[in-house]
Amino acid sequence: MKGLVCLLLLLETFVCVVQHQVDGGLNENEISQQLRSEDGRQNPPQTDTLRDEASTDSQQNYHLFFTDIHAALRELTATVTEQKVNIRELTATVTEQKANIRALETRLTEQQTFILEELNKKNDEISNLTLSQVEELRKENRDREIAFSASLMQSGGGDIGPFTTEITLTYRNVFTNIGNAYNPVTGVFTAPLKGAYMFRVSVYSYGPTSAAAVIYKNGERVVMAHAHQAKDRLNSSNGVVLILEVGDVVYVRLWSGTRIYDTQNNRNTFSGFLLFPLREQELCRM
Repeated sequence: MKGLVCLLLLLETFVCVVQHQVDGGLNENEISQQLRSEDGRQNPPQTDTLRDEASTDSQQNYHLFFTDIHAALRELTATVTEQKVNIRELTATVTEQKANIRALETRLTEQQTFILEELNKKNDEISNLTLSQVEELRKENRDREIAFSASLMQSGGGDIGPFTTEITLTYRNVFTNIGNAYNPVTGVFTAPLKGAYMFRVSVYSYGPTSAAAVIYKNGERVVMAHAHQAKDRLNSSNGVVLILEVGDVVYVRLWSGTRIYDTQNNRNTFSGFLLFPLREQELCRM
């Protein structure tokens, strides 16, 4: 664009210089007179004819020269006009693209804001879910904290038995009763949670009467701790792992015709605790 403008200015300057030289020089009559005088001196017989031919050629060359210049100027003017139109179109295109870019930037900002808001919401949900899960696990762990241990007598000492029938022993001196699943008044443990439980019983006495205690589950005998000898001290223990449903009961009964002896040394004990809870599918595999 700048090159075309410079060329146009040079052509205009050239035209002005040519016109100034023509206007500031000899006019046509003066040129004719000089030609006649020169021709008269050199070739007197042909002076008029030569003057006419020179004048005609000069006028033709002058008109052809200016015709070419004006054509070139018109062509350059058309080219400049076309370039101006192209520039206007490009300017409009650039303006439109700038508007599109601003619209895209606005849309991108809105999307980023939306994404950040959604991420914050998800983080809040995850945090709340995590806290609720932690609390649920804590509660579940508290429910799983089941254990007890007790001995027969809270104070004093003496014999229990023998009896003609079995009796349920009540271990009243409670050492531990986490979960309160053991009742020291009845001597019965009631399962609060389905799972695998470990139970153990120990007996102590002296001969010649035998010492025997049986662990029962829901009225059925499971295992017995038994000791017998003619004299001196007797002691025995036994344990078992039981699968209990919620509400199942476990207790210890003194076998008929046997005797146990206890003091503050707590030699006769009954203990139990939850090993782990069980689900239905785990029970099916077993």
